[in-house]
Amino acid sequence: MTPAKMIGRRGAFGADMRRGLQTLKRELNYNASRFAQMLGSLGGVGTAKRLLREGRYSEGFTTLWEKGRLEMSVEFFVLLPWYAPLCNDAERERARRRLEDHQFRCRGPIRRSPKSVARLVAVRSPH
Repeated sequence: MTPAKMIGRRGAFGADMRRGLQTLKRELNYNASRFAQMLGSLGGVGTAKRLLREGRYSEGFTTLWEKGRLEMSVEFFVLLPWYAPLCNDAERERARRRLEDHQFRCRGPIRRSPKSVARLVAVRSPH
């Protein structure tokens, strides 16, 4: 992937994270203020990498699990095929394991097209 495409993809990932925040606020009345602060200071990819590096589940992940909305989690987004180049294999495996540990079936949803995921979580892919 060219550096320009990588920069564009990083920007799209961050934009999708911000749109996800708006969706959570609108649909669940959930204000993920700590996550929003991290996005503002670290950007989307930096936030994802930090959350995946932590040994414990984030408060936001737990809230999304309780509300049945893990498809809105950072862990889900880093497994989307068009965002795969943004994280390394270990980070993606950690994301997959976290989701599967919470009975979220990764294999089916991750194979969806960007358009079907966009309808599911109200975000867009960079395609």
